[in-house]
Amino acid sequence: MITDKHLDGKVALVTGASRGIGAAIAKGLAANGIHVILIARTIGALEELDDEITISGGSSTLVPLDLLDFPAIERLGATIFERWGKLDILISNAAMLGKLTPLHHYDPSTWDDVINLNLIANQRLIRSFDPLLRQSSHGRAIFLSATVARVATPYWGAYATSKSGLEMMIQIYAKETEKTNLKVNIVDPGITKTSLRASAFPGEDVSKLKSPKRLVPLFLRLCSAENQAHGQLIKYDEYDEH
Repeated sequence: MITDKHLDGKVALVTGASRGIGAAIAKGLAANGIHVILIARTIGALEELDDEITISGGSSTLVPLDLLDFPAIERLGATIFERWGKLDILISNAAMLGKLTPLHHYDPSTWDDVINLNLIANQRLIRSFDPLLRQSSHGRAIFLSATVARVATPYWGAYATSKSGLEMMIQIYAKETEKTNLKVNIVDPGITKTSLRASAFPGEDVSKLKSPKRLVPLFLRLCSAENQAHGQLIKYDEYDEH
């Protein structure tokens, strides 16, 4: 285990943690001595991740939770307060692609699910965890977005709209927390090998896509006590790993 002394002993919550980017970040945080609270809908995948973290010497808490269950997010905040009294790091990674289809064909229930998970659930996370993040000496909140949030792309209606709204919401949240110890940022991971990407581009040669593990150093830097970035949109493709 490689341990950053500034991260050791902190508590982090990662949504969408069961696979892909979320799982890679969770393992990276755990490898640096952070206790990770793993959020995903499926308990089986969470248990597999927990086993990997434990074998590597890390620690985690499993929370099977559907982020569309907004009251459950509020209950989770209360539970974390009772157990730890604070939250040091929030990584909001969970997202839903929905359908790639013209706006006038979009199924209303699918549209609502995408907007609710990718946008509204993030406001509920902020509402529930902001008081806990402020209790940390170096609170960090990182939200994941995508290029389509800034580029009008046909057929990406719900996903692009939700991510565009998310970016504005997080920029506002950063303005509201400027005078606190909390650092809030947005990461655009770029083209990465994930199940969401596979759904959007079936048949793509995944051997040419970067592994989610490549993102871990960036997230560790943003979670560190030394990080002073705040209110920034950080694009991995423009990030200097060195």
